[in-house]
Amino acid sequence: MLLPFKLGLGGRTGDGRQWMSWIDVRDMVGAIHHILKNDLMQGAVNMVAPKPVRNAEFATTLASVLSRPAIFPMPAFAVKLVFGEMGEELLLGSQKVEPGKLISSGYPFRYRELRASLEALLKR
Repeated sequence: MLLPFKLGLGGRTGDGRQWMSWIDVRDMVGAIHHILKNDLMQGAVNMVAPKPVRNAEFATTLASVLSRPAIFPMPAFAVKLVFGEMGEELLLGSQKVEPGKLISSGYPFRYRELRASLEALLKR
């Protein structure tokens, strides 16, 4: 996604209403470390930030952090044509995933907000 957005060619995917769960790479590593140290955590753990966003918000936030427009959406038919069923599931599907186990176990997220994460990653 980064290259089209850097070139000013980014935008939402489909109608942009699908939920996108995300996590900052530093929180991913920190959460893995937290899980390994915490003997009480069992089973699957959702490795996502506490605030999922919709695709349109992700696109506008990424474009804003890069100081670029987000005016070129990728229509759903193009996703299906180029990527087929996999693209339909990965790019147009929607799941609002939340990190219940991480939160209840006391993991201290460094990046709860998408903008702060992207700024830290991309404004170096």
